[in-house]
Amino acid sequence: MSEVVCDQREVRRARYAVAAVFAVHGAVTGSFATRVPWIQDHASVSAGQLGFALAFTALGASCSMPLAGRITHRFGSRTALRGLMALWTLALILPSLAPNLPTLCLAMFVYGATAGMADVAMNALGVEVENRLDKSIMSGLHGMWSGGALIGAAAGTLAAHLGADARLHHALAAGTLTLLGLVACRWVLDLQPTEDEEPPPRFALPPRSALLIGAVGFCAVFAEGASLDWSAVYLRDRLDSSAGLAAASTTGFMLTMAVARLAGDSVVNRFGAVRTVRVGGMLAALGGLLIVVAGHPAVAMGGFALLGLGIAVVVPLCFAAAGRSGPNPSQAIAGVATITYTSGLIAPSLIGSVAQATNLMVSFGLVTLLAFGLTALAGVLRAGERVTSKVGPPSAAVPGPRP
Repeated sequence: MSEVVCDQREVRRARYAVAAVFAVHGAVTGSFATRVPWIQDHASVSAGQLGFALAFTALGASCSMPLAGRITHRFGSRTALRGLMALWTLALILPSLAPNLPTLCLAMFVYGATAGMADVAMNALGVEVENRLDKSIMSGLHGMWSGGALIGAAAGTLAAHLGADARLHHALAAGTLTLLGLVACRWVLDLQPTEDEEPPPRFALPPRSALLIGAVGFCAVFAEGASLDWSAVYLRDRLDSSAGLAAASTTGFMLTMAVARLAGDSVVNRFGAVRTVRVGGMLAALGGLLIVVAGHPAVAMGGFALLGLGIAVVVPLCFAAAGRSGPNPSQAIAGVATITYTSGLIAPSLIGSVAQATNLMVSFGLVTLLAFGLTALAGVLRAGERVTSKVGPPSAAVPGPRP
């Protein structure tokens, strides 16, 4: 990509713009998640069929992510992100329109495919801005995603409480979020390919440099998926908690992650990616241990809070490390994203399978082991440490992503 020298004001403006893009992306997810029961009833599918349809989200994302680099090479980073974000926000409408299982599977595939491509493009631009600012911002960007998801979920909860038709709700949300996304994309960095730059492959396996980084992300996303889907069940079934207290545990976990991500950049800037993830892994493992041994709901809730605190910044740092890990940052980011999406897909079902064969305490023992794995594997994120100090084009020693 050709690189345009940006002054500090332009780079900071690009930072705020890409942060807004992250928030819009998260708001789509939150808007969808709260209306899943309505979508299930409208499509007349069982719980098992719904799970099957939701799996097409990860399938679509995994198939499409490698295409993001090709699209950006063809159109430039700003135009590509604008188009991919519009496709993603408008895809929110599709699941609520599905009248049966086959159409729901197709809708979820498109929903996941557009989500994955927009995800890769915005993370690549986030790493580029981070390179130019020479300080960590990826945790804060993912914190904006979490904040957007919470806002989308709150609006969806209100719509569900009012008994609103999800087709109308999602049409209004999609229109609003599409407009916000298009406005935000006006100020992101606009990287253009050079004449002699070869386009990335349409499809490619994750590069070797992304595999170990992806393994770190896998551990964190597995713990996140397990906690989001099973924390309330754990408190209800193992500790005889009320439904309200059990639900509060999940909400507390989400809030802990969002706050930790928003505050995480200052920690990363001071201590570096490797030490931050090592300490985070120890906190997450301690949280998992508290969950396993908890005899009272308060102890388990504290454990889930520690778990969320420990894993909050891991995925942003994985994307940052992938963006600096080799000659094709976009491909590496797509590879890490594919691995983490896979982890998020298998975690809830694997936790349920282990719980059915044994119990939920054993399931979260597995989560604890994976959380401890963050400490052991943190060294592979050394690629995320920055070595430049000037605002402007990334140093040749630290190639910025070319989405």
